[in-house]
Amino acid sequence: MPYASNPFLLGCPAALSPGRATCRVHRIAAPDTSETEEQDLTMKNSVRAGLAGLLAFGVLGTVVGIAHHDDDSDGPAPKGPYVAMGDSYTAGPEIPDQKGEPAGCDRSDRNYPSLVARRLGLKSADFQDVSCTGATIGNLTDVQGTDDGANQAQLSALSDETRLVTLGIGGNDIGFSSMIKQCVKQGVVYYALGGGSRADDGDADAPCRERYVSGGTDEVQEKIKAADEQLARALGEVRQRAPEARVYVVGYPAILPAESSGCGRAMGLAPGDVSYLHEKEQQLNAMLRARAKTAGVRYVDTYTPSVGRDACSTRGERWIEPLIPRAAAAAVHPNERGERGMADAVLKTLGTGD
Repeated sequence: MPYASNPFLLGCPAALSPGRATCRVHRIAAPDTSETEEQDLTMKNSVRAGLAGLLAFGVLGTVVGIAHHDDDSDGPAPKGPYVAMGDSYTAGPEIPDQKGEPAGCDRSDRNYPSLVARRLGLKSADFQDVSCTGATIGNLTDVQGTDDGANQAQLSALSDETRLVTLGIGGNDIGFSSMIKQCVKQGVVYYALGGGSRADDGDADAPCRERYVSGGTDEVQEKIKAADEQLARALGEVRQRAPEARVYVVGYPAILPAESSGCGRAMGLAPGDVSYLHEKEQQLNAMLRARAKTAGVRYVDTYTPSVGRDACSTRGERWIEPLIPRAAAAAVHPNERGERGMADAVLKTLGTGD
């Protein structure tokens, strides 16, 4: 789809409505502005447009893989059958061309699983992508409803024949989409009241962090712990269903910089909340790495190669689109460049990359 007609999506990802069986998605036209016009957008317009993309997907999915044996990564890369599972960071919403069933999963044929399959030279019969935007760990074993069809339990695609598995999951389980929505709302108030205009504001200004941390307890950290337990059970199920498969746990690419450095205003976030959200992503990555090690599996680091390519970096460098995407991709999600980078990281860990 041409960028001029690329829509944002507005909906209710599973992470925001865990009790709902379906998620209605509505489309609104994305602004077709020049780079200069983008700089002149007001905070109000930026936030309104960006939230549309954020609400669509339950932002952030993580690519996961599990090695069948602790030392099997020393052998040649498997040639399939390959099953790709996961959520929107795996599926690649809004990246053309959108293909696959159900259409409501928003899978791109240029997402990282598709790129990995091509690089491995797999035949179409040996590659199955069952990833779906909005998926949670629970959707590995349960049917997921979308506004355009139902996605079957993703683990049902595995079998004794499967030789390679990638799984991107976890962000929706900790409610990262709702976190960003909440933080942007509070960021609007912060800037409307003159926040960021004083020299002493700094990263200490984090109204959203105050919302999630109370009495020494971090609500998001508690959700990460719960997701860890769910993921442990899911990895065990993968091993049972695909005993001969090699699978890889891949962390998230850099979504926001470690420090605000002017990024907060562009993203509608108070400066301290940029750092807080970055910290939560790092903690989620740390959980995934530790869970992979405990399970005796490999972890693929997509964060390191994406440093400096986050949503606040320049248009020609970034892997993650900002609140108002300037490329065909969902807001605060990987663009085509980002999916290529993630594919390269997976292939490198497989031993087939540069």
